[in-house]
Amino acid sequence: AAPEGLPAVVTIALALGAQRMLARNALIRRLPAVESLGSVTVICSDKTGTLTENRMSLRTVEPAEPEAPDGPLTRLALLAGALCSDAALDNGAAHGDPTEVALVEGAARAGLDKTRLEAQAPRIAEAPFDSDRKRMATAHRADKLTDLPSPAPYAVFAKGALDAILDVCSGTQTNHESNPIDDFTRKRIEAEQDKLAQSGMRVLALAWRPLDAAPAADAETLEHDLIFIGLAGMLDPPRAEAADAVRTCTSAGVRTVMITGDHPKTAAAVAAEVGIPSPENIARGADVQAASDSELEQLVRKTSVYARVAPEDKLRIVAALQRRGEIVAMTGDGVNDAPALKRADVGVAMGVTGSDVAKQAADMVLRDDNFATIVAAVEEGRVIFDNVRKFIRYLLSANCGELWVMLAGPLAGMPTPLAPLQILWMNLITDGPPALALGVEPAEHDVMQRPPAAPGEGVLSRGLGRDVLWTGLFMGSVSLAVALVYWRNGLPQWQTMLFTTLTFSQMALALGVRSNSVSFFRQGPASNWALALAVALSTGLQLAVVYAPPLQAVFDTVPLSARDLGVTLAAGACSLLAVEAEKAWRGAKAKEARLNRASCSD
Repeated sequence: AAPEGLPAVVTIALALGAQRMLARNALIRRLPAVESLGSVTVICSDKTGTLTENRMSLRTVEPAEPEAPDGPLTRLALLAGALCSDAALDNGAAHGDPTEVALVEGAARAGLDKTRLEAQAPRIAEAPFDSDRKRMATAHRADKLTDLPSPAPYAVFAKGALDAILDVCSGTQTNHESNPIDDFTRKRIEAEQDKLAQSGMRVLALAWRPLDAAPAADAETLEHDLIFIGLAGMLDPPRAEAADAVRTCTSAGVRTVMITGDHPKTAAAVAAEVGIPSPENIARGADVQAASDSELEQLVRKTSVYARVAPEDKLRIVAALQRRGEIVAMTGDGVNDAPALKRADVGVAMGVTGSDVAKQAADMVLRDDNFATIVAAVEEGRVIFDNVRKFIRYLLSANCGELWVMLAGPLAGMPTPLAPLQILWMNLITDGPPALALGVEPAEHDVMQRPPAAPGEGVLSRGLGRDVLWTGLFMGSVSLAVALVYWRNGLPQWQTMLFTTLTFSQMALALGVRSNSVSFFRQGPASNWALALAVALSTGLQLAVVYAPPLQAVFDTVPLSARDLGVTLAAGACSLLAVEAEKAWRGAKAKEARLNRASCSD
């Protein structure tokens, strides 16, 4: 007795959900992801641009040797940052990677305009940034640069993570010379980095080297014997809505995990600011790479923040979480993120900064790159899951009632209770519009205050199968009781009474199953006008079948008197009253359980 319209109703509900998500800046590329979102237990989110605004600003430059603000080493650091970048300056506005934009804008504020610098010192070679080296280097003609500690025809400038830069440095720059890097100096520089990182800054190290001749364009030639200049600290403020979104996830039983390439202390500071639980539980990319699969499963169980992570580490993190039974949503924007996006239960690509490869690999694309949009999509996924359960209860209960009537009627001595066309009419015409309208039911008040559905949980779980059974038996029994009274009294309209009572019972049930906890009489029709109109439409169609002569001949119906119609309406309303009684009973049981827990805790 599977409802004929069920597959179509499910597909339409998912499509409507995807449309609502699009209105909230989440573009669904694969329809099954709509359902998966409702079961997500872990969101693995990038930091930059997702939890933060992706609007870097240079806040401080800490030169290798303390000096007055705007001193020569500070200007050298700004010069290095501007030239060793691919950000472009156009009419005073910088465009490109946000980190490089911050460096270029910071240099411009100090009077070091990148356009003029590039004219004075054209680039002649480069070693582009990559995630393995964690640094970038460029070579320039330098004979026209006036801010160098010592004149040179050519110069190399480099920027990157501190450890990556120090690995290729042999000295630190002072005003007039360079000094060798010893352990004390290295520890002092690392302590300065930690101080900046603890305030949530992204920290880059800057270095340079004078050259007598033009170098070859390869990393081995450019990146050795560099002279450390200083540190640049940049701040990317968290999005205003990030903390609320993380709190919503926590109350919904969804873990938020931050994954970033930044310094661990920077990551911990931002995680604490946006409210990620246990931000002190940090793992580095090196920890992920060194762990075996079983060790990684234990690591991901407690880790809230991953720092200095390479894109390929994301794949192992996702796989380890999934082996622990988690349903994982993973964000990504680069080409190298594609394997992790494909492996995740819900791959989420950035629509603004994401590559085409990442978008193709993802199930969902964020049009605003905002973490709050992921949370909104999870909420919408839960609403869809709830609504699927509601219209499945409605359709299966209706079919169960019809089946019970067809089985129990003959056992009671009746002729065939319903004609085939009458059954088909109920399944396709009168049941269909209310079922579709239940698919757009607004969110329950507690949709993000309860844990996600368990992995692998079916729509008939959590007692839905039981509810379908008792509701269907109740509707069928009430309708059959009405028909039996008329049939035993020899009244010819008994079958029409059964047909109409069962239809009205199903209409009443549609109103009752809108919420599992809130009474229909509190909700009212205004919160879902689509359902109110659908019930009115189905009721009108049923009345047409009963009272329109051409349809009477097709469906074997007879016109009902006002009294008979009143009986069918009253009997049909019993389904709504029964469901309302069930809600009241469940509410009382839940309240009793809360009181018992409170008394135990006291």
